[in-house]
Amino acid sequence: MLEDATFWAFIGFAVFIAIVLYLRVPGKMTAALDNRAETIRTELEQARKLREEAQALLAEYQRKAREAEAEVEEIIDQAKHEAEAFGVEARQRVEDYVASRTRMAEEKIAQAEAQALREVRSLSADVAIAASQRILAARSRGATAESLIKSAIEDVKAKLH
Repeated sequence: MLEDATFWAFIGFAVFIAIVLYLRVPGKMTAALDNRAETIRTELEQARKLREEAQALLAEYQRKAREAEAEVEEIIDQAKHEAEAFGVEARQRVEDYVASRTRMAEEKIAQAEAQALREVRSLSADVAIAASQRILAARSRGATAESLIKSAIEDVKAKLH
């Protein structure tokens, strides 16, 4: 039996097992595997927490993006309303300006008409006076006629002016 290789292989194997058991290798391996499992479990828990945080951040940013979009829409709507109001106000100012200018032009036209009428009346009075002077001068002669003409001319001037 001492010459049998199988026997010596068995002895070597038994010694190896004894050494492994003496050094408590299975416990150490189990502890190492347990530590490795705990490390993996911790990393998985951290990854889960990070994922939850990332999802929460994503939800928060999506909410903020929606709020920003709503705010942008509100700002655009407000700007449109302000632009419309400004347009209405500008149109009203233009209409008021045009009405004011039209009124001023009408007043100037009325003043010009009144001035023209006064000038025509004055000219008519002057022409009537001159015609009266010639007619009266041709019909009457002497000092009496001249005093009548002057008095009539003064009356006509007073009434026409």
